[in-house]
Amino acid sequence: MTQTHTLRGTFDVQMTPLPSAPDEAEANLGHLLLRKQFHGELDATGLGHMMAFRSAEPSSAGYVAMERVEGRVAGRSGSFMLMHFGEMNRGTPKLIVQVVPDSGTDELTGLSGTLGIDVRDGKHFYEFSYRLPAE
Repeated sequence: MTQTHTLRGTFDVQMTPLPSAPDEAEANLGHLLLRKQFHGELDATGLGHMMAFRSAEPSSAGYVAMERVEGRVAGRSGSFMLMHFGEMNRGTPKLIVQVVPDSGTDELTGLSGTLGIDVRDGKHFYEFSYRLPAE
């Protein structure tokens, strides 16, 4: 039986706008390159691609992203993919970030889990709840 573990820490994020095709700009779609540095027991870098949309209602938007995370999870080395689904519905946020099944490599093979993100006073915090197969 596998046990769920939870890690908490901070991360730095850099979002770089990528060029959009003219029809994408008309559709109000934005593309961003994500670069992250996770600190703590999730000691890793993240590299991802985000597509976002902001509606005419200023407090509503949505994004999807795929992100490759490479480094160490509680001392175990490897990489895995995160899949993001984010929504802002008239100011009410909803965020789902989960490990893509069977994306773990090396000592993270079989990894599953979810990542929560909280932004307070301009600082980014994560809570990573994960499971690994029993050894």
